[in-house]
Amino acid sequence: MTTDRTDERDGNHAPSGTPQTPPATPEPEEPGRPRGVVAAADAGVASAVQAAEHARAQFTEVVRTPEITRRLALLWDPPAPATRGRKPRLTLDDVVQAGIAVAQEGGLDALSMRRVATELGVGAMSLYTYVPGRTELVDLMVDRAYAELDLPVAGAPWRPALAQYAHELWNLYLRHPWILQTNMWRAPLAPHVLDAQEAGLRTIVDTGLSELQVVDTLGLVDNYVQGLARATVAERTERDATGVGNDEYWTTLGSFWEDWFDVERYPVMTRVYVAGGFDAPQGPFDASLDRLLDAVEMAIDRASARPAG
Repeated sequence: MTTDRTDERDGNHAPSGTPQTPPATPEPEEPGRPRGVVAAADAGVASAVQAAEHARAQFTEVVRTPEITRRLALLWDPPAPATRGRKPRLTLDDVVQAGIAVAQEGGLDALSMRRVATELGVGAMSLYTYVPGRTELVDLMVDRAYAELDLPVAGAPWRPALAQYAHELWNLYLRHPWILQTNMWRAPLAPHVLDAQEAGLRTIVDTGLSELQVVDTLGLVDNYVQGLARATVAERTERDATGVGNDEYWTTLGSFWEDWFDVERYPVMTRVYVAGGFDAPQGPFDASLDRLLDAVEMAIDRASARPAG
């Protein structure tokens, strides 16, 4: 579907002069609780002091552009609904939910401010009083979807906890396949997205793996789930578009093996085929996840067997 972007100028942001709702003044989540690493470090929070020192070693300069400031403020400190004057016709939540509905139906290619406005029955320009543009809207949509996750609790045994984490992401991607159309390596720094990463990290952080191994291991699980989910979504899309399922598709190509396959060029493939290696159903999630967790367990056992120091 072709996306109409005539209302999204200069990177899908509101045109100059469009009224904007300014970000509310940041307030701490709890009374007396500082927000941000620097403020927490200044307040004497030990872990924040360490984090601030590490950050200073990595970043020689902190850059705050208006676009990034606006983007992060919408995620972490969205403007409160107006309490004076006439009640607004819409809320920010309405806009986010409409964006998700559009993406569910046609994917991210179908998502535009104009299309979301049509979903809500309002003019496109009116949306810019709630969200500056498409980029910020996608951030909010992703965060809203991640809020659905039932994440493993702290202190649970690592293997069932990590399996729960993987299953929750798997089901999330199948419910909201448009998430997989985003750049997962640039996921929004949003509360519920970071909640998921925090939960994943804590499943294995105290298993004996080093911190680098923890990050690598969780990345392996994330990439596995995302890759298999993409393949599953692509197969469902192909099946729905053609009416031909995976097994039926490969049956139609059965003549290839008799007319074209070269057993001498592909001896290992032939050996595996004759032994029944390709007979298992394609992409069973639980079975392959178990094998991945077996590999994680072996890495944990090796790390635990290393002498301290």
